Amino acid sequence: MTLQVLANYCAAVAESMGWTLMRTAYSTFVKETEDFSCQVMTAQGLTVASPKTFGATWYTGLDYSGVIDRFDYREGDICVVSDPYSGFVATHAPDLHMWKPVFWEGELMCFVGNHVHNTDVGGAVPASLSRSLTECYQEGLRIPPMRLMRDGKLNEDLLQIINTNVRLPEQNWGDLNAQIACANVGERKIHEVIGRFGKEAFRAGMSQLLDYADAQARSVIRGLPDGEYFFADYADEDQANGYPVRVCVTLKIHGDTMTLDYTGSDPQLVSSMNVPTGGNERHSLAMVGAVYALYCLDPTITLNAGLMRPVRAVLPEGTVMNAVKPAAVGMRSLMCNLSQVATIGAFCRVVPDRMPASPGSGMSIMNVKTSTRDGRPVMASIGPVAGGAGGGPLRDGAEGCGANMSYLKNTPVEINEAEVPIRIRRYGLVQDSGGPGRYRGGSGLEMEFQLFAPQSMVTARNRDRSRFAAWGLAGGKAGKPSRFARNPDTPQCVELGSIDIVNCDPGDVILIQGPGAGGYGDPLLRPADLVRQDVARGFISRTSAREDYGVVLGPDLAVDHAATETLRASRIREPVPAATFGHSASRVEYEKVWTHARYAALTALLAQLPVSWRYFIKHQIFRAVGNAPPAGEDDGSDIYECFDEIARRFTELPAVARPRELASA
Repeated sequence: MTLQVLANYCAAVAESMGWTLMRTAYSTFVKETEDFSCQVMTAQGLTVASPKTFGATWYTGLDYSGVIDRFDYREGDICVVSDPYSGFVATHAPDLHMWKPVFWEGELMCFVGNHVHNTDVGGAVPASLSRSLTECYQEGLRIPPMRLMRDGKLNEDLLQIINTNVRLPEQNWGDLNAQIACANVGERKIHEVIGRFGKEAFRAGMSQLLDYADAQARSVIRGLPDGEYFFADYADEDQANGYPVRVCVTLKIHGDTMTLDYTGSDPQLVSSMNVPTGGNERHSLAMVGAVYALYCLDPTITLNAGLMRPVRAVLPEGTVMNAVKPAAVGMRSLMCNLSQVATIGAFCRVVPDRMPASPGSGMSIMNVKTSTRDGRPVMASIGPVAGGAGGGPLRDGAEGCGANMSYLKNTPVEINEAEVPIRIRRYGLVQDSGGPGRYRGGSGLEMEFQLFAPQSMVTARNRDRSRFAAWGLAGGKAGKPSRFARNPDTPQCVELGSIDIVNCDPGDVILIQGPGAGGYGDPLLRPADLVRQDVARGFISRTSAREDYGVVLGPDLAVDHAATETLRASRIREPVPAATFGHSASRVEYEKVWTHARYAALTALLAQLPVSWRYFIKHQIFRAVGNAPPAGEDDGSDIYECFDEIARRFTELPAVARPRELASA
């Protein structure tokens, strides 16, 4: 009982920190979109508590130990880091992480920490991030672990460096002040908790809370069948107009432990979608999908770093899930999204009757750089444009919520138009975007806005799912892909696909639509009255009601039950196993060419090459394969033949060994 009370107190501390940060922040991206986090940590840097219902929920297991041990601490100290390769706490340059020691009677008891995503930290493009960037040096100011305050006194030299390197220093300074206030509130609240419980009970309780989450996680894992479960998913492209990116995971369950093996994922990219984990087997970004799955299976589970003790990740070096410096990592959230969906897919193979279909994923985070009538520069986030949540075994997916990124809140239209000189022309849900199913996938969100100043620029960070749609489950169908267009519904319309930086002229209109989520179960089993209700609410069209759900509606939207029964009877299908995935036609066609055997051969081959060669060779082999399915036996031998031909042209390439079964080929 005492432990639960302490857990509630620690959660209240984290939430007080979060509210302080959100209410005092300067930038829209923090105070409205809520891209920030707060933590109460042990003296070793393991997260014990964080806000549960707001802020960034990816950081349940955040571990500051990679940077905490670099300093000695005194009361009033505050340290920061934003370099993704320094201790692997920050995960891209805009994320400024801060931590402060909390002392009691001269003894270090714990740390409190937070981070915000700064809208801009300099670099090659406004808002600092684009998939077109190739090195971390292009992605803006990276701060190694440094003291921001010593004995309560601000490091003015560091502040001057920050202000000199960012486009809107007053915005960064405002958010930095909010972070400092957040840390100070955390320190004060922890003092209140220690005063109530006593320092020994507090210190012991912090450790026991981690142990309790560990025990809960093991209890969930023991209830799952032992085995190995593979799943893969794809991002649309590995660079502008490039080839798809694959992230795959083999979920290995043994007793009360679990492994996420990312072996077979693509090599690190010459673009910014790499994830900088440093190979840390419990890195927070590699663990997000597992946290979501465990919490889905047991919503009473305690959310802290102890939850990850029974879980480890295998993260091969030089892949998209463990990039080597100086790889660009600014868009790591796109690849992290993909890894989450792949992990959810693997869990769907284990317990499909307890897991949902694919979330829409592919959330685009919109930023606008423009100017006012008097020429004053303006740059701000105008909020995320998200997909829906996947339909599940008991209910429809939530509409336009972002699902696995739902912590990023939408910004009200009135705030956007007050902050940025644009006009929002349309903001709502995309009809027919949710995947059909007994339980429908959540609809995608759409936003259309107009710009009025020359030399304006729109960035759409994490653009994806314009090709590989969210998959359905247990007979459910895939969701609708996303869309990005300039000047839609005009002769000048340009479909932008997965482009993430668009230069705009006065009067240009931008339309962005998020992807729909996958449906769950046979759509023909959805009650006709629910289909009628979906049409009345605008979620689906009359055409979809008939074609996807077999429901015939009269002019007044009344269900024609006789015609519906006849139509459905003509389309009746055999029941499918719950672990049946409903992939989009685009993915089905792609996997006819890039089979499991070909991918296995490709990734095994690339793993033998120096990191600097892998991305180049991947592109050479993709170009050689083209759109041709395997001609003979699908054993991957043709991939090695492609490499042999490439090696004749590039004699600097080291030799690679074939698997024993292909050695004679």
